[in-house]
Amino acid sequence: MVIIDVLDNRLSGSGLDQKCASRRRTFFNAAYGIAKKVMPKISETEAAALNSGSVSFDGELFKGDTSSKHLLETYSLKLTPDEEAFLKNETEELCEMLNNHQIDIEQNLPPKVWQFIREKRFMGMIIPKKYGGLGFSGHGHALVVEKIAGRNGAAAVTVMVPNSLGPGELLYHYGTEEQKNHYLPRLASGIDIPCFGLTGAPNGSDAAGSMVDEGVVVMENGVLGMRVNFSKRYITLAPVATLVGLAFKLRDPSKLLTKGKEGITVALLPTSPNQFAPDGIQGLKTGNRHDPLGTPFMNGTVQGDNVFIPMSCIIGGEERAGLQKSLRPFV
Repeated sequence: MVIIDVLDNRLSGSGLDQKCASRRRTFFNAAYGIAKKVMPKISETEAAALNSGSVSFDGELFKGDTSSKHLLETYSLKLTPDEEAFLKNETEELCEMLNNHQIDIEQNLPPKVWQFIREKRFMGMIIPKKYGGLGFSGHGHALVVEKIAGRNGAAAVTVMVPNSLGPGELLYHYGTEEQKNHYLPRLASGIDIPCFGLTGAPNGSDAAGSMVDEGVVVMENGVLGMRVNFSKRYITLAPVATLVGLAFKLRDPSKLLTKGKEGITVALLPTSPNQFAPDGIQGLKTGNRHDPLGTPFMNGTVQGDNVFIPMSCIIGGEERAGLQKSLRPFV
């Protein structure tokens, strides 16, 4: 359609008479109608992504009218003293610990590297300080990952995923106070290792469009919950995760929900019993390990057949059931 728009603009300034202008409009309207019919429709996930966020410097690029002054005034690329110190000290020390050959041979990071990453709160860079995290900016977090990636890709992915794919960010923005107070300090300190189960075999990461993982609201033994079937793959950190973020489609045929609604839902599944899942999540399986591109970072499956998940495990509780906008940071 860009070609049509360009031609239309050229013809509009060529001095053609009204008759030619009318023919032109007829031609282009018909061409646009045909193109509209044959082009694929935007999925629900794509629509959510398009409607999220705002337009900033990228809009200026498309207009061909950029302003470096506006860019510098809008975005601060300066590191805080804490970020600078972390780059020079902890990040440098981590890089010195990484031996590419050893990691490739063993297909895993050495135990001392895992311990260092957790103890030095590399997994909690974006978590606010009040929850025990480092409270870094997106720019500071990116520079840390960039430096580690220059040394070893597997270590960079291991650090990057907890700070980007959640569920830490989702918890901070949408979780209940009880969920935030329990999970965020554990995630920041590396007590819990997270993963986020979105990608499936038939749907990729298209959360709303073609996801087949589905749950049904049930009441069992006086506890409101969900019976969920799911099969996720290519989930980074899944083989070592102790806290699984799970996205699925929720149905409520018996009309048991009093606050939320049907639709895309995100729940947190601990691999051990806790206050949100006192009996644990029976039937949750993490593994088998994948080997994407021969890179030795942890990646695998998350599966469950008719698994009971208490309603208290939904990020934000029952009232956030079916609220697809929780996934917008990821689509």
